[in-house]
Amino acid sequence: MRHGSIPGAHGRVRPLSLLGDPVLHTRCEDVTDFGPELARLVEDMFATMYAAQGVGLAANQVGEPLRVFVYDCPDDDVRHLGHVVNPRLVERDGIVWRGPEGCLSLPGLEAGTERHDIAVVEGFTVTGEPVTVVGTGFFARCLQHECDHLEGTVYADRVTGLRRRRLMRQVARAPWHRAGTPA
Repeated sequence: MRHGSIPGAHGRVRPLSLLGDPVLHTRCEDVTDFGPELARLVEDMFATMYAAQGVGLAANQVGEPLRVFVYDCPDDDVRHLGHVVNPRLVERDGIVWRGPEGCLSLPGLEAGTERHDIAVVEGFTVTGEPVTVVGTGFFARCLQHECDHLEGTVYADRVTGLRRRRLMRQVARAPWHRAGTPA
């Protein structure tokens, strides 16, 4: 039996920022107030992530330029569930591998993106307690992806060459892409 409430159960689903929205390409600000507004934001982020069937979500993806992300990411039959406030990617290690990567801000698309297979993130919980999150494999990819968001980078920015050209053509044809918006 699970104790406590399910993350996002009391949150509201917010609209997602899509590729082309300037908030996705701006470095997010540090959180300085660990009060009820931050707790509400984290609840809303979980609710939004679950509604969009994602495994991670950064605050700027719901239009809030703050250094916060949430995750519910399965890897190696282990469910990694949590959030990090003011995260710092303190270690990327292991093998660099190219694997399929998608994003809720580029719905329905994915491209081979290079990531390390080990990542360590340090930050704080919503109540201000220090936290260290260690990820391997797919979860390491998720942690790096969400930290990138908070620096104003989307995975498409890491894709190069033919894969990038192919992805940008798919973006241009995507029904959610606003005509005339630069990617």
